[in-house]
Amino acid sequence: MFQGLSVGVHLTLTSEYRGYRWRGLTGGASLRDKEGFFPATTRNALDQISAAEARAELRTQIETAHSWSVDVTHLDVHMDFVQGRSDLYDLYFDLAEEFRLPVRMILRKGAKEDVQARARAKSRGLLFADRVIYPWPRRTRDVFAEEIPKLAAGVTEIFAHPVLDGEELRAYDRTYADLRAHDALCLIDPELSDLLNQNNIKRVSYCEIRELQRSDLPPVSRNSENLDEKMRPSTIQGGEAI
Repeated sequence: MFQGLSVGVHLTLTSEYRGYRWRGLTGGASLRDKEGFFPATTRNALDQISAAEARAELRTQIETAHSWSVDVTHLDVHMDFVQGRSDLYDLYFDLAEEFRLPVRMILRKGAKEDVQARARAKSRGLLFADRVIYPWPRRTRDVFAEEIPKLAAGVTEIFAHPVLDGEELRAYDRTYADLRAHDALCLIDPELSDLLNQNNIKRVSYCEIRELQRSDLPPVSRNSENLDEKMRPSTIQGGEAI
């Protein structure tokens, strides 16, 4: 399923929407709130989850995608929960290494723990984009128009939260539904493609990065520069993973 497309697993341990909640696949006691769903906030999740149960749950999420014949290209995390605990960052890296997948790494301004985590990921030979353009909660079109013309050399992921407009979207997200619908239209707008072309941006995807991740290059040589200097600056066009 999705063969040849960039489709990742959006590793999840929280369930934040009041009327649209979900449970884990493994039923770990520390992964449930009193209603049996994942915790509603990242803070609650970080305070209560067991690393061992989180590891079992997240591995099962990846294995379930594989069982559906999804050709998984990368990993990322819902609500950036790994940023709250060093042991969860290491768990994230363990799974990426086990399944030989690149990871999405969000770098928060001034967050030393994110810089340290990127160094740990790099030391393990894990690949990730040099930077991520993360517009939320601004309009994606506006942010892309500002940021794409001044991209530095390297691999940059352009990130959005596209959702087709309709009753389901309006029912579960009453705060940001318009923004999500905007993102869906923005990513297929020919003007975005024109903007990338005008600025000599080469498109790549997590498919190419996964191929490099699984190459025979030694870890110290397995980095984004090996995607080919002709591709730089490059963008990964990303949205939410499954």
